[in-house]
Amino acid sequence: MPTSTAIFWPVIAQVALIHAVYFLMLKRRMRAVRAGLARAQDYWVPAIEPAPSATAARSLINQFELPVLFFLVCILLYLTAGVNHAVLALAWLFVLSRFAHAYVHVTSNRLKLRQRFFVTGFVLNAVLWVLFAAHIAGV
Repeated sequence: MPTSTAIFWPVIAQVALIHAVYFLMLKRRMRAVRAGLARAQDYWVPAIEPAPSATAARSLINQFELPVLFFLVCILLYLTAGVNHAVLALAWLFVLSRFAHAYVHVTSNRLKLRQRFFVTGFVLNAVLWVLFAAHIAGV
C-alpha cells in the first residue's frame, strides 16, 4: 500500500469510532426508555437524560469537534503529497488518543484521565498541522 493512501486508514478508524459511539448512544437511550428512566419524548430536545446515554451523547459530540480538524489535515496532507511515515505515526496516535478518550468518557468518565487523552490528541493534531504547514512552506 502506498504511504500516501495509508493516511486514510486512521481516518477510517476514526469514522468507525464515531459509528460505534452512535450505536452505543442509541443502545443506551433505548435501554433507558425500556427501563422507564426516560420517555422517547425526552430525546426530542435532550436537555435532561439519564447519565449513561448522556455521556454517550456528549462523547459523540466530541467526535465532531477536534476530529474534524484531523480529517481536514489528513486530506490536505494527501492532496499535497505530504504523507510520510512520521505523519502516519502521528495520525494513528491521534486516533488511539480519541479511542481512549471515548472509552473513558462512556465508561468511568474520570475527568482527569479523559482530559489527559484529550490533551494528547490536541497536541498530536496541532503537530500534524505544523507538519502540514512546514510541508507546504517547503521546509
